[in-house]
Amino acid sequence: MKLGLINSAWAQTGRDTAWGIHKTQELGFDTIDIFADPLDIDVRERKLIKREADKAGLPIVSICCVAVGLVDFNPSVQRFHIDRVKQYLDFAYELEAKNVLLVLGEYIWNQEVIPPAEQWATGVRTCRVLAEHAEKLGVQIALELEPFALSLLNNVDNMVRFIDDVAHPALQANIDVSHLCLANVAPEELRRLKGKAIHVHISDCDGKKHGDLPPGRGVVDFLPYLREIKNLGIDGAVSIELEYSPDPDRIEDWVREAYTATDRLMREVGLRGHNEREKH
Repeated sequence: MKLGLINSAWAQTGRDTAWGIHKTQELGFDTIDIFADPLDIDVRERKLIKREADKAGLPIVSICCVAVGLVDFNPSVQRFHIDRVKQYLDFAYELEAKNVLLVLGEYIWNQEVIPPAEQWATGVRTCRVLAEHAEKLGVQIALELEPFALSLLNNVDNMVRFIDDVAHPALQANIDVSHLCLANVAPEELRRLKGKAIHVHISDCDGKKHGDLPPGRGVVDFLPYLREIKNLGIDGAVSIELEYSPDPDRIEDWVREAYTATDRLMREVGLRGHNEREKH
């Protein structure tokens, strides 16, 4: 698999998008994921992202999208988020990305008032509409497993059930290693995602709270998860996801540390070869 970076890692630098793309290439990454809302950027920024990524030799693998309104009980909110995610899928097509990383919402009101099954059915329906749009474009949707108690997709059981309920090949799973740790998901459970997972996020955490730290700064035991991921045979990327550095003036060191640690882990299990960059 390739080793990538979500470009939001550079947000603290205050530098422009092009700088972050080329710094990503300079550090040795194979690919890049883009965190940008197509409703918030103009055509110049869209063209810049594609142009600079091509110039740097960095394929864009994934576009990150949070759309909690897809499971909102208001039809007008659902329609807005369906249209918004369709624009993300169009954006992915434009950037020649493989997928849109989609974060669904949570059960509201502590799973009271509105039956949880009804909110689940809403998510299945809206995601099937989006999967049909993705299929027309030749891109996919990678669903994020969130480790929070009220998240719709907070364990492997729910992820498998949701994908099976949507029943569309354009909608699959993302595997986030730190989220698995926080949700107490054993590495062996990933075997149930064989043929259902298309993308991977990696970061560390303290085992209690969402952290997105460079591997080695938390408690995650990465190797068992990475061995299971290797056995899934995913043709894609392991993308590092980082939250803010405690020292914004040393953000480059923060990202470099994450790259070095993740590269070492991937090589240890045979997930990344010596010639990944040459394969471009």
